[in-house]
Amino acid sequence: PYKQYDYMKMKKIILLTLMLSGSSWFLKAQDAVSYQTPPKVIADLLLAAPTPAVSVDGSATWMLLSGRNSYPTVEELGQPEIRVAGLRLNPNNFSPSRQNFINNFQLKHLKENKTYTITGLPANLLAGSVSWSPSENKIAFTHSSGSQVDLYVIDVATKKATRINKRPLNTVLGNAYTWVDDNTILYKSTVSTASAAPKKPITPKGPTIQQNLGKAAPSPTYQDLIKSPYDEQLFQFYATSQLVMNKNGVETLAGKPCILSSFSVSPDKKYMLQKQLQQPFSYLVTANGFPSKMIITDLSGNTVKLLVELPSTEGTPSGYDNTQNVPRAFDWRDDEAATITWAEPLDSGLIKKQVEFRDAVLALSAPFTGSPKTLFKTKLRYAGTTWGNENIALVNEISRSKQLGRVSLYNSKKESLELLYERNQTDAYGNPGSPVTAKNNFGRNVIVTVDNGTKLLMNNTTGSSPKGDLPFLAKFDLTTKQNEIIWRCNEGEFEQVSEVLDANNLVLLTRKESQKQVPNYYIKNLKLKMADRAITTFTNPYPALETVTKEKIKYKRADGVDLTGDLYLPSGYDKSKGPLPLIIWAYPREFNSAADAAQIRGSKDRFTTLSWGSPIYYVTQGYAVLDNAEMPIVASGTDKKPNDNFIEQLKLNAAAAIEHLSGMGVADKNRVAVGGHSYGAFMTANLLAHTNWFKAGIARSGAYNRTLTPFGFQNEDRTYWQAPDLYYKMSPFSYADKIKTPILLIHGEADDNTGTYPINSERLY
Repeated sequence: PYKQYDYMKMKKIILLTLMLSGSSWFLKAQDAVSYQTPPKVIADLLLAAPTPAVSVDGSATWMLLSGRNSYPTVEELGQPEIRVAGLRLNPNNFSPSRQNFINNFQLKHLKENKTYTITGLPANLLAGSVSWSPSENKIAFTHSSGSQVDLYVIDVATKKATRINKRPLNTVLGNAYTWVDDNTILYKSTVSTASAAPKKPITPKGPTIQQNLGKAAPSPTYQDLIKSPYDEQLFQFYATSQLVMNKNGVETLAGKPCILSSFSVSPDKKYMLQKQLQQPFSYLVTANGFPSKMIITDLSGNTVKLLVELPSTEGTPSGYDNTQNVPRAFDWRDDEAATITWAEPLDSGLIKKQVEFRDAVLALSAPFTGSPKTLFKTKLRYAGTTWGNENIALVNEISRSKQLGRVSLYNSKKESLELLYERNQTDAYGNPGSPVTAKNNFGRNVIVTVDNGTKLLMNNTTGSSPKGDLPFLAKFDLTTKQNEIIWRCNEGEFEQVSEVLDANNLVLLTRKESQKQVPNYYIKNLKLKMADRAITTFTNPYPALETVTKEKIKYKRADGVDLTGDLYLPSGYDKSKGPLPLIIWAYPREFNSAADAAQIRGSKDRFTTLSWGSPIYYVTQGYAVLDNAEMPIVASGTDKKPNDNFIEQLKLNAAAAIEHLSGMGVADKNRVAVGGHSYGAFMTANLLAHTNWFKAGIARSGAYNRTLTPFGFQNEDRTYWQAPDLYYKMSPFSYADKIKTPILLIHGEADDNTGTYPINSERLY
């Protein structure tokens, strides 16, 4: 039996659950319920202003501080919205309707340690898309008002912001603008006013028809797709833009209006790569999957070369390593003046096809009149290249189904591809980091080499280890293929390299924090070994959590797999007063390796920051909270997949957490709740359907009927028709009649995440 206090809590949870019902008998009682507010301590934590984001120029002279609100303003939420082609748009200003805006800028001179206010900023600033100019003497950003999007430029020398556009911007698709040089910016502008939008006919001209002509077209469960000819008109109207070149405030049209999905300027600033969307518009995929053409133009918008016309992605075969049998991954080569690269499948895009090589990567250089040249071929799916120079480029390959990744060294002069390392992508301990880059003579970020070009600098901002996350900076020897760590975060704190300011002299910008120390930024010199110089002094926005304790706990589940979690205990916790009610918050992950699943992830020494959906708020109300509780789902053999015994492993994970915390004397095993978001909500409903270990569950924005995601979910790439029994058994919807524990189902009615339609929560309820 519950204690009276717990009974009232359960009653409230049951009440909130019932409120999700549309049953008419409950309407009068529901009408009498007003909006509720949390205790003041939670409200204060929830509304605490976040610390500003920072961006430092390459010379570590100037820092831009970007302030922002924790949540959207009422004015932002009140803007109109159109949902079409997988997009959510504000029809009044030709921009996405859901953005996180910056509301203030400041400039700080790091050597003078002086902060400056920027003049000329628009009132009620709603800024985004911040970008330094090539020489870093200016900073551009967009500002969204209720009627249009404008482009501003901050002059660092004068600390003044100036609007530079005359034509309103169109930011509906892709990147809004790009710098050409310090005085020239290319951006997409509108071609019509909002009042000219097509009007919806009262009576349609005819039925809406879709047809399949015998070709398989598996498709994920996207929302907000085109559903009618009128939707097609809307998309064409809002997505059509005109490219404009602005040089010293003078606007010149570049090319003709089109549906420009993306554009990028060549390193030598002479050409553009454009992706233009074409009709017919699909009713099955989002705008990113519409038919398109890849073209190269000059900076005036004149076509130089049509590279390829691509079909809709409707026909992409299901399976995570499968791809369309068409060219993909078009991009400029960063270390050459004007060379386009792309990948083409050598296995017809089908991973089950037995071939020596999966993909070929080709290149075509200006003036783009010759034939493409094959640079190299990959054993796995090509996943991009980080360019350096003619001797060094790093080529990435992946196999998502095998959780495998590999990185190879490409030498343009030798035309060779040499494997550097291969690892399971779930092996956090074996991650050598990412190559440090710096700007070359084209202003493009390319790989940095040290020690006479024999080594790479590798930055691992996580640094997973048996002692927890300890970020590091390393030198990777290209001959021995070994990673030598030259700096690592001290135990007892968490410090990561945000930017390498000087690779040769090892001058770093780092972000340092601890349990009690709010994250701040420092200049660190590894060669001179000088004392770190603090360049920010942010203060703790969460004073109510200062006396809350946090520790990384370790425990085992019954089959021997090691598990961890972040345990938060209330201020003034006294074990002698008895165990606490416990909330477990988790998100399952799949592993092909039990050793990888057992690795420690996260750090007890990180400062606790709160998002709107964090479970940590409950620690202020006397609960113990186990956040980031590991819920690994591990393949039991080489011929097995993780999900083959999903429910059994969920139960092993949950039982281990409850038993361990009960054994510590921290948790009352008769007062345990479980919760999670998305796949964590799916986990929660499954645990309540298959166990009676919990007193309550909180399931937020979950998918509970896997037949609604029939072409795979998470890392499960088998389709419903290949594994119907698996889809049935993994769906808590199949066992809804077994859920006897109070469960709070929460779902945003406008959830646009692939696969988690709100109907999931409605139907499970």
